[in-house]
Amino acid sequence: MALFDVNKVSLKGVAACVPKNIAKNAEYSYQTELERKQFIKTTGIEQRRIVDSNTTASDLCFKAADNLLSELKWNRSEINVLVFVSQTPDYKIPCTATILQDKLGIGKSCMAFDVNLGCSGYVYGLSIVSSLLAHIKGKGLLLVGDASSTCINLKDKTTAPLFSDAGSASALSFDDKAKPIQFNLQSDGAGHEAIISPDGGSRNPMSEDSLVFDEALGRTRADMFLDGIKVFNFSRREVAPNVTALLEHFERSTEDLSYFIFHQANKLMNDMIAKKLNLDMAKVPQSLRLLGNTGAASIPVTLVDQLDTIVSKQDKEVLLSGFGVGLSWGSCIVSMEECTILKLIEY
Repeated sequence: MALFDVNKVSLKGVAACVPKNIAKNAEYSYQTELERKQFIKTTGIEQRRIVDSNTTASDLCFKAADNLLSELKWNRSEINVLVFVSQTPDYKIPCTATILQDKLGIGKSCMAFDVNLGCSGYVYGLSIVSSLLAHIKGKGLLLVGDASSTCINLKDKTTAPLFSDAGSASALSFDDKAKPIQFNLQSDGAGHEAIISPDGGSRNPMSEDSLVFDEALGRTRADMFLDGIKVFNFSRREVAPNVTALLEHFERSTEDLSYFIFHQANKLMNDMIAKKLNLDMAKVPQSLRLLGNTGAASIPVTLVDQLDTIVSKQDKEVLLSGFGVGLSWGSCIVSMEECTILKLIEY
């Protein structure tokens, strides 16, 4: 386990943006009425947000970041680090982070790069940006988002009703008085085929066969594939021990923490993890019902959607836990004492 803490860096703000377009699972035509009802009951997802053909994950992140920087009144020339975490970048080449750096009006003294991570991406991203800022002693932006609907076949009834699109922005800054941010990060590439888009990369380049629709599966080889049973079993096996190890290593307890915010995979999975950790469900907010599984952005989306009027009222520490594609998972404990949380933005 990669157990470590980062000192003298604080989370200063979080914003999230979702598309205005709503897709209701009760109207999803590729499932029967009985299947739709069972799906909604099990996953907790009633509706999702879907980008239009002109909008990318980076557009949603830009909107969140632009609003957040204006709210914080940050001088954009003082931003030293910009990291974009996504599995739906604008282009294969170049990286999207540099495009966002320019679009946001951030100076050329800022380092900018992409990280290809999914469900665990927000926690990993916090570890990267905070670690860099601890040495640079400056300010940074973590932009996390996915437009998952663009790589899922609408006819794939195991994935299409799950995923939503969203972007987020988190502002971090060097701060001598900040409480440590404590991390536990893990990965297991042996399970990489559990969530995968088989074709379109260097291993299996796009071909005519990549676009052949498989009636039985409801997708092509260019679309995202999700093995729900493998992912569920992985989450049941690994997430709670990861959180427990983090708490034990840093001599913390669940009573110390105000909230536990998990990646919004589905309600059944999150309820199971919370039960294994003996958590009070009042301390486990979820944004699934109206916003769906927003991938890497699901943790900041939940912060914004559920806690915008609560967290920043007083000093609160929250535990964040992301898990999924990779396989990759991790958790962290972060103080919200200095954090401004904006209301959810629609674009």
